[in-house]
Amino acid sequence: MRVIISCALAFALPVTAFANGPEPTPPKPKVSCNQGMVYDKKSKKCVSAQDSRLTPDDLFQTVRELAYAGDYTGAQIVLAAMPQNDDRTLTYLGFTNRKMGNVDLSMDYYNRALKLNPANILARSYMGQGMVEQGNITDALAELRAIRSYGGIGTWAEASLRTAIATGQTFNY
Repeated sequence: MRVIISCALAFALPVTAFANGPEPTPPKPKVSCNQGMVYDKKSKKCVSAQDSRLTPDDLFQTVRELAYAGDYTGAQIVLAAMPQNDDRTLTYLGFTNRKMGNVDLSMDYYNRALKLNPANILARSYMGQGMVEQGNITDALAELRAIRSYGGIGTWAEASLRTAIATGQTFNY
C-alpha cells in the first residue's frame, strides 16, 4: 500500500518540459576535438583539458556535451582536469561510470557528491535513475521526494526522475 501511495505522489505533477530546469539538454558539440581536448571559444581551437585558461564552467560544459554525445571516456578525461572534491565533478563521475556499467562505483560518486552538497538535485536525479535501472523503485521514489524537498519541483532533475520512474526509461544527459 505504501508503494502505491508513493507512486501516486510521484506522478501528482504533470510532466514539464525538461528545458525548464537548471539542466536543459546540452548542445551537441559544435567542434569535435580529440579525446582530452576541449574547444576553447576564445582561441577558437582545441586545447588540452588541463589548459589553465579554461574555467571549471568551460570544462563542465564540455563534460556535459561529451556525455550527451555518449563519449563517456572523453568526459572522464576532462573530469580528471576538474576539481576532484567538487559535487558537480563527482556527480558527472557518477553519471559517466553508471553509463559505462560501473553501477557500484557510480553510486559511490553520487553519495560523495551528496555528502558535499545534500541539495544537489542533479546528483539525486541521476542516482535515482540508476536505482530505476536496477529495479529499485522504492529508493528512487525517496530521491524524488528529496529533490522536491530541496525545491526541485518542476526542474529537469525532478521531471526526468519522475519520467524514469513512470516509464523505466532513463536519460543520457
